[in-house]
Amino acid sequence: MTPAAPAETTGQMTHREILEALSGLLMAMFVAMLSSTIVSNALPVIVTDLEGSQTGYTWVVVATMLTMTASTPIWGKFADLFSKKLLVQISLGIFIVGSLIAAFAPSMEVLIGARAFQGLGVGGLTALVQVIIASMVTPRERGRYSGYIGATFALATVSGPLIGGLIVDSPLGWRGTFFVGIPVAVLAFVLLQKTLHLPVVKREVKIDYAGATLLVGGVSVLLVWVSLAGDQFAWASGTTAVLVAAGVALLAAAVYVEARVASEPVVPLRLFLDRTTTLATVASVLIGVAMFGSTVYLSQYFQMARGMSPTEAGLMSIFMVGGLFVSSIVSGRVITATGVWKRWLVGGMVLVVAGLGMLATIDGSTNLLTIGGFMLVLGVGLGATMQNLVLAVQNNTAQADMGAASSVVAFFRTMGGTIGISVLGAILGHRTADAVSAGLAERGIDATHGTGEIPDLSTAPAWFVDLYQSAFGEATGHIFLIGVPFAVVALVCIWFIKEVPLRTTILREDELAAEVAAELRAGEASRS
Repeated sequence: MTPAAPAETTGQMTHREILEALSGLLMAMFVAMLSSTIVSNALPVIVTDLEGSQTGYTWVVVATMLTMTASTPIWGKFADLFSKKLLVQISLGIFIVGSLIAAFAPSMEVLIGARAFQGLGVGGLTALVQVIIASMVTPRERGRYSGYIGATFALATVSGPLIGGLIVDSPLGWRGTFFVGIPVAVLAFVLLQKTLHLPVVKREVKIDYAGATLLVGGVSVLLVWVSLAGDQFAWASGTTAVLVAAGVALLAAAVYVEARVASEPVVPLRLFLDRTTTLATVASVLIGVAMFGSTVYLSQYFQMARGMSPTEAGLMSIFMVGGLFVSSIVSGRVITATGVWKRWLVGGMVLVVAGLGMLATIDGSTNLLTIGGFMLVLGVGLGATMQNLVLAVQNNTAQADMGAASSVVAFFRTMGGTIGISVLGAILGHRTADAVSAGLAERGIDATHGTGEIPDLSTAPAWFVDLYQSAFGEATGHIFLIGVPFAVVALVCIWFIKEVPLRTTILREDELAAEVAAELRAGEASRS
């Protein structure tokens, strides 16, 4: 009998087996996160080379976020029904195919479609890595392993823009940014085949196709709205009314199907009867706004308001990512050692509020080391909050619902991030345009057209560069100020989460009792 057999039968893996499997899982997580950050520095070159528009520029990013967000809860549900190992390998396969199509894309339309397909794989990897770790490790031990996930996320975030900048300037060009993740994904696939040994689910399954379709449709329509409103059409417009009404109607229908019709709902609504899950879900949306919004617009701030190159802007992110990296590792290890987790969530969220409040004070002339300190505070707070919020939910969840519960938290965090990027981006653009218009008007220059576009500062006169950088810097501080109340509400939600001691078994007590009762009944039946 091979060493893998007991694990595949019982689900019990040794520490060494867990670390071996974790190497493949973290590699899969790294390549999924890297695909989102590495392309950022390549976008201007891509749009020029493929003769794309500003709308195309937006959709190269939004297409991946949209399919990733919409598919996350479906992957989570599949994890409760099918082999988790097979699902994560399918996700890697989808990612590889999407990357290949994107790398050879002859037009913006093909590239956007490839990025949307790639997002399906990223959504699977994002949801399944958390679920698989929950299937291998008890909640008490899960803290340190969750810390590794946070550290991997931080590494992908900081290395993506740097690697992307180097590849774009190399002979590989922008197409190389899509090729680079393929070998890593293939290696992760092989490692998982050799090292991941989990019990294979063998039971009759029923897929809720109606609920899945309605959920994906509703989320997609609303994400299209928040992604394009303020750019392609006004926030208060007939198009907005139609999209919001359609999105809400589809989601209402999805709730009805999930609650009344489906026997195996994609998102079991009974999960929200648990206070921890409900509060964590609300907090996840708000944390998503802080996390994604800050990483996207800080990078743009350093380039547009401080005149940095993409590589220099990527280096500045080390402050925040370094804090996130250390905080994830330390909090995870201490939680594993003590079993106490709520103080880390509350303390981390306090630091997130403080970090956003500090960043709300920046403008186009704030000292860079001061900004770095503010980013460090925010990063430490996010590191102590993100993964441990998932841990709190998993600790209260039955193993049969682990996939759905874990993916719900990730789903709402990503959705909050997508909404935050879109809304805060619109506010940033409008405030910058208004400030530039006012500055031009003082010089007697007509500014009724064109101030909303991103100018090429390398060819602009020095006085306009100063005006634009000052306007962009002030507007960046303003969007962080808007983020503060969202973080405060998230802190309130976390404050009211009840701390439940981390269990030292994969199954909950009620599940263990049911398992023992079933074995007793089976024994009595065999004797009779």
